[in-house]
Amino acid sequence: MASIRTNVDKLVKISVMGEVSSPLLARSVYRISADGEPKVLPGVGGITYNVRVGDLATGWMADHVEPGVSVKNKEKTEGFPEAANRALNVLACVGNEAKIVSGDAKGEKGTVTGKHGGIEHVLVDFPPEVMEKLLIGDKILIKAFGVGLQLLDYPDIKVMNLDPKFLEAIDPQPRGEKLEIPVTHIIPASIMGSGLGASHTYSGDYDIQLFDKPTVKKYGLEDLRLGDLVAIQDADHSYGRIYRKGAISIGIVVHSDCVISGHGPGVTTLFTSPNGKIIPRIDHDANIAKILNLRDDL
Repeated sequence: MASIRTNVDKLVKISVMGEVSSPLLARSVYRISADGEPKVLPGVGGITYNVRVGDLATGWMADHVEPGVSVKNKEKTEGFPEAANRALNVLACVGNEAKIVSGDAKGEKGTVTGKHGGIEHVLVDFPPEVMEKLLIGDKILIKAFGVGLQLLDYPDIKVMNLDPKFLEAIDPQPRGEKLEIPVTHIIPASIMGSGLGASHTYSGDYDIQLFDKPTVKKYGLEDLRLGDLVAIQDADHSYGRIYRKGAISIGIVVHSDCVISGHGPGVTTLFTSPNGKIIPRIDHDANIAKILNLRDDL
């Protein structure tokens, strides 16, 4: 990585725990598509054996499907029933090491690849042979590291949800008072949907709507992949997700396309600048599966 000073020596590395979450169908069996058609499709949760980071985020017979393994902490604390899962979702960062600590796959390691809001899952990639050994309910320990990370010479760029080693692997390049960051696509804020209005971006995601075909074609979004780094123009994620002309945010695609209105492939925030101090550079290899060598078949 180019000489970018950070406060990595001041960060706290702390354990968070979850378990492999079951797939869920919380409401009706049917999902009503943006075209008014009822559909029955796989969705969130579980162990998704044939969908991983590096695969297409579009074209699946699915809705919000999560790549790899979905992890949730089900511990309930009196007075704050969701506190343990909130800690898992806020403190875990993309690129963190995840270790299976129970079941037949005990001792195997994987990598955090994203966070999915609403359902509040942390998503972890494991090799296929490891996923074959996993069961719903198996415990996964994550060494959470990255919350509080700062770029000391770039006060107008905030980083979040980002392991320092993944930052190093992304290798942002200094360009004066700006940083150049590789992305696969540049996306207009006008097509961002579900997740707008959140009060913070230290967990969760928001969705790229792909219902307007001319826009999809114009920005080349047909080949979005899970794990892609993408830039969102005119989007400020400093204190939630808002439209701000000239701002720019960089995130990672964390779940698949969706049929429901207002939804689409989800993006977890990694970098944001309210005044445009990030320069996105198109690089079709800017995907976590390639950057961290998570797969041998790409």
